[in-house]
Parts: sequence; C-alpha cells; structure tokens
Amino acid sequence: MATKGSGLKSTSINGVKIYMVSSQQRNPASWVGSKKQRPSRKDKNYQQKIELVQDLTFPTATSRIKVTPDGEFLIASGIHPPQIKVYELREFALKFERHFDSEIIDFQILDDDYSKLAFLCADRSVCLHAKYGKHYTLRIPRMGRDMAYDCWSCDLLCAASSSDLYRINLEKGQFLSPLRTQSPGLNVVCRSKLHGLVACGGDDGAVECFDMRTKSSIGRINAVEHGGDINEEVTALKFDEDGGFTMAVGSSGGKVLLYDLRSSHPMRVKDHMYGSAILDIKWHRTLNSERQKLITTDKHVVRIWDPETGDGMTSIEPTAGTINDICVFSKSGLMFLALDCSQIPSYFIPSLGPAPKWLPSIENLTEEMEEDAQTTIYDNFKFLTKEDLEKLNLTSLIGTNLLRASMHGFFIDYKLYKKAKQYTEPFEYETYREQQTQKKLEEQFVSRITIPKKLPKVNRKLAASVIEKEAEIEQIEADKNDTKKASRKKKGLGPEIFEDERFKALFEDKDFEIDENSTEYLALHPMASMKQPSLVAEHFELLTEDEDQSLSDSDNSAASQSSGDEHSNGNRKLKKKPRLYEVKDERHAEAFWNRESLADEDSLPLGERAAALGDNLLTSARNNIKFGPGGSREISFTTRSSATYKEDGEDKDMQREKRRGIQSLGLKSARSGFRGNRRGGSRGRGRRGRH
Repeated sequence: MATKGSGLKSTSINGVKIYMVSSQQRNPASWVGSKKQRPSRKDKNYQQKIELVQDLTFPTATSRIKVTPDGEFLIASGIHPPQIKVYELREFALKFERHFDSEIIDFQILDDDYSKLAFLCADRSVCLHAKYGKHYTLRIPRMGRDMAYDCWSCDLLCAASSSDLYRINLEKGQFLSPLRTQSPGLNVVCRSKLHGLVACGGDDGAVECFDMRTKSSIGRINAVEHGGDINEEVTALKFDEDGGFTMAVGSSGGKVLLYDLRSSHPMRVKDHMYGSAILDIKWHRTLNSERQKLITTDKHVVRIWDPETGDGMTSIEPTAGTINDICVFSKSGLMFLALDCSQIPSYFIPSLGPAPKWLPSIENLTEEMEEDAQTTIYDNFKFLTKEDLEKLNLTSLIGTNLLRASMHGFFIDYKLYKKAKQYTEPFEYETYREQQTQKKLEEQFVSRITIPKKLPKVNRKLAASVIEKEAEIEQIEADKNDTKKASRKKKGLGPEIFEDERFKALFEDKDFEIDENSTEYLALHPMASMKQPSLVAEHFELLTEDEDQSLSDSDNSAASQSSGDEHSNGNRKLKKKPRLYEVKDERHAEAFWNRESLADEDSLPLGERAAALGDNLLTSARNNIKFGPGGSREISFTTRSSATYKEDGEDKDMQREKRRGIQSLGLKSARSGFRGNRRGGSRGRGRRGRH
C-alpha cells in the first residue's frame, strides 16, 4: 500500500511505517544531453523524486555496499564494468570512482575512512588501495568467497574454496600460515570485536571457531542440522555486539539459528519462508529500542525481528530486483540496499532509529506526511484474482516477490502484467488499432453526410451540376482545414440561385428550358454530345459470349467439324468477332427510333411515374402488357380451367410438328448414301485433304 505525497512513498507492515526515500525509476543516462532530458523534467514523478545522494547508480547492478566507521563516506561496488564509487555523505555527491579488471566479490574498510581499502576480486586477486589509488595486488591460491579484517593483529583473513583460511599480514606484507579447518570449503568468515574469536562457516554446514592467540581451533559444531536441514551450507555469520556470547548463523535454506557459544543447541530458529540463502546478518541497537534487533537478509526480503522472542517487527520487499547486500547506518533507521539493478534504493524506518546526523531533513518530510491527509492508492500495480492469473499463465509466481497477496487476489507490477497479456493475447493491440481507425473513419463519414436536395423540374442537369460543384468545393475546404471562408467569386454559382429572384424562373418556367439539340447550344458546347450517354448503350443489351457461341455453333455445317478444316478455323479465330446487341423492349425500341433518351423519364420520383402511368398507358398487342414511363409494366389476365390448358398444349404440339425440318425434305440419311459408294467417299476425303 503506497502513499504519494512530498516525493515519498510509505508502507505500513505490522503498524511500522517504512518510508522509501529514493525512487527505483531509472535516471537519464549521463551521456544524454540536457535538451533530451528536458521532457523528463516536466514529469510529475520526476519533479517529486528525492535523491539522498546524487548519481547513486551503477550501469548494471550493485554487488556490495558499506559505510565507513566514521559515517562520513558510503562505498559501493558494482558492474559492468567492475568499479567502486565513494560518496561523501555531507556533500550528497560522488567523491571519486575507480575501475577494476575483474568483478569485486567483497571488500573491507581498513581505516575509519576510505583511505585504506582491501578488495577481493573474482580472479583470485586481493587489491590494496590507498587515497591515491591502487597500492598493491597479490593473489591467493584458491577462489575467494569472503573476507574479514583482524584489527588487533593487522591480519586479512580470506575464506576460499578450500579447507584453509588464508592470512595476509598487512604490517609485514606477507602471507602467514593458514588456519586449517575440517570443512572441504569455506563460505564465510566472521570476527568478534569483543573477544577476538574468528568463526568460519563451511560447505558441510559446520561452524568452526579459532582463537587467534593460539592460532588453533577451539570448537566445531554442525550448526545447520538443528534447523531440520541436512545437506545445507552456512552462508552468513555474525557475533552480537553486547556480550559477544551469542552468534547468529544463516543457512542456505533460508533459516537463521541463534547459538550461545556455551551450548551446542540453538536457542531460536527463524525461517524466512522463501527457501533462499541468507546473505547477511546484522545486530542493530538504537535509542528507540531497549533490546537489539536482528536484520537478516536474503535475495527476496529484509526481515527485522526480535532475537529473544522471535517476533517480526517489519520487513522490506523491493520490487526492482533481487537483493545482493544491505547497509544499515549505526544507531539509525536509514538503510541502503544493493540490488541486482542500476538503482540503489534507500529506506527510512523511524521506529528503528532516528535519521543520521548528515540527513536531518528527512525527519521533517516524514512529519509533514503524518500531518497531511494523504490519499491511499496503489501505484504502478494491477490487482488480479486467481482466475485472472490462470488466464495469464502466472500461477507459478504465487509465493514469489512478484505477487503480493491482498484480500481475495494479488497485486502485480503493471509492466509485468502488460507483458504477460501481450503473450497471451498477441492480437489485442491490432484489434484496438482497427477499432480506433474505424471509429475515426465513421466520424469523418458523419461530417460528410449532406441533406439530399430535390432537383427542380426544369433544367435538372444544370441544377445537378451546380450542386456537385458546390460539394467539391466544400470537400476541398474540409481537407485543407481552412478557417477563412473562400470567396464566392472562386466558387461561381451556388445553390443560392434556386431561391434568388433573378434566377428562380430559370428552374420553374419551361420557356427557359435549355434545348441541347439546338444549333445555338451545340455552337457554344461542341463537346456536349460526347458527355451524353450513347443511345445504343441505353436502349440495347450486349449479348453474352455463351449466346454468341450457340449462334455460331448452329450456323456451322457438318464439314467444319472434320480434321481437314483446322487450318481454316484457325484463320477465323484471328478475325475480330462482331458484337451483337438486343433491344431491351418495345418501349426502348420506339425511343431509339425517335432518337430520344429515357433517362429523364426514369429519374422521375415514384409518385410522378405512377401518375403518368394512369394518364398515358401504352397497351401492347402481345401478352396484354401495358408499358408505362420509367420501365413500369401492367399485366392483366383471366384464369382458365385445366381443360383449356390441355387444349393449348395440344396446339403447341401441332405447331412443333408443322415446323419444317430435314425429315420433311424427303432426303436419305448420310450414312446410307455413303456406305455403297466407297469411291465417292474416298474422293471426298481426298478433296478435303487437298483443300
């Protein structure tokens, strides 16, 4: 649950307020120019964003982060390229940065400030740095995993993938004899500041302690097996800072075990419930609490709890990436997290401790947030039910830090939700684009709809041309999006002439009707006849190819079907065939004979055509069909009995018999004529061949 206001976001878990001071959003790259960064400055999130320290980022990820003992400098290592950055907290800015040849596994601060540093690198090298830069580099026999510094003897202890704990004496500048352990490999090494014991955690889950005065082992226990895990490793160790008798052990199974050095059985076992290895353990004491708090970290969550009761105080679950390291300021409630991303977020917990001396303004911001009434919202999250997760195939994320359980569902990052939806519904965006395009087209069509105008009875063509020109001019103006009205001189005549007293009679009085066939009109419009439709196309219909083929087949003789006529038929196909037309009906035939067009008559409204049909009906002699204007027909008939139909059928059969055919000519069949006369047949074939 996030609250926006004053650039801070707060979460409340178990009644404990946690303020996220710096955002986890990416900053513009350093090489991006100032002009390109201006649009981001207008963003509200960018304006409300608070950065405790400027340029507290790495190109890819942050591996380790620590604060110097004097609390004045913050040192962080990251990738890629491998580098460290030292920040001066009082100036809230970067002091310097240095680059390395290989990744930094761990580093130790050898002095109160940044003047002496030791770095354990992934190429088995140990780099010693001073204020001026790199001082010296040496190598250890095996791959290093952890490092600790004994300030009493100036020994640098390196745990590696071997049973030996390597010692480097920085005062003498040489390797000392290693400490022999019974574990096949060492993961972590820790030293107590109170009594000076050194504890090592191995691959086999055992913890072995050494006395640095005698350089020998004083005790060894299997610390992990009491937590119910057999094949687990020790990944974190830490002595308490009060009496030095309590030791916290972190396992690779995500459990924290508290031991008293005087007992081989754990006092308490705390499970992180994620199954991830414990990365770091810190004992934290402030003025706000009477007892110490344990801050244990794995790659998913940071848990703050009471070691005596085991009750959890609060927890932090970052969403930007997995956790690599944590830095907590001494006697303060401010902490930094090294995540597997470019940003380094910072959190402030007032219940855990006050703000550090170099950052007193953060308390004022938190007090303002408590006084102001804030609206509670869910920022950059999408609420999904279990059914929604099944549709998106995200049920495997239940139990991870990508989903946050709430009420009857889960909260998921909105970017992750959009990606999952794109994979499950890949064509949704295309459908959305089609809908938006169709919507815009419909809006344009609505704007183009015009009221149909009724044409006058006189000079209909002239009126139609005036309306069409006006519509074309309006369309051009709409496309250009001109705000100024075009002058009427450019437009010419408009629809206003239909109501103008000077031109009104032109479309009402038949005396003013234009005769397009007159010599005066043809002299002024010589191309007008080309614009008129052809009378042949209006009154006649072109016969189809099938009808033409049937006519040609009936005209061909039997001799053309023989093989000898192939050459002549090929020549005929090359000739252009004439087009055959058929008149539509007698009405069109009469109009074509009189060279008249029926277009004006067909364009009349239905009411006028019906009135003309009642006045001037043309009765035809065939089939009692009456033709009227506009192609209308009226048929009248009387019903007859079935006997009448039979008589009509007999009459039709008699007519078919009376038709003249080949049989009526009395000729002999072709087969009987050619069977007896073979010579004639041979001569006929020869002639066809010569032809």
